[in-house]
Amino acid sequence: MKVLVSACIMGVNCKYNGKNNENIAAMNLLKDKEVISICPEVLAGMKIPRSCAEIVDGRVVDENDVSLEYDKAVAVALSKIQNEEIDLVILQSRSPTCGVNQIYDGSFTGKLIPGMGLFAKALKQRGYNVIDVEEI
Repeated sequence: MKVLVSACIMGVNCKYNGKNNENIAAMNLLKDKEVISICPEVLAGMKIPRSCAEIVDGRVVDENDVSLEYDKAVAVALSKIQNEEIDLVILQSRSPTCGVNQIYDGSFTGKLIPGMGLFAKALKQRGYNVIDVEEI
């Protein structure tokens, strides 16, 4: 079984704040699987750390509109996996890129709303089986 997984879940320090979201439950689940670890932002050359970003009216913003950078991140990540036969995708919760069930509302106050990050949405639209790491 081949699983695509957010790199931060695997302990890679690639989050906007330079930290990770290492998830032991996910790592245990993946022990006997073929894992493709991915961080769209890093693939697109975004720096670590970088400004916190949220989705507002379909646009990704920090202090500025950074939608083009995030759109590039999704495109680069999709091109990286285009020839892979992926059985399952496990993505990090709440991210403007990888959020599966919820994202922050764009007020930068920590309020969550139903929604998907750009990469999660693109994967779902392409028919991938995508789950939130919190579903494990």
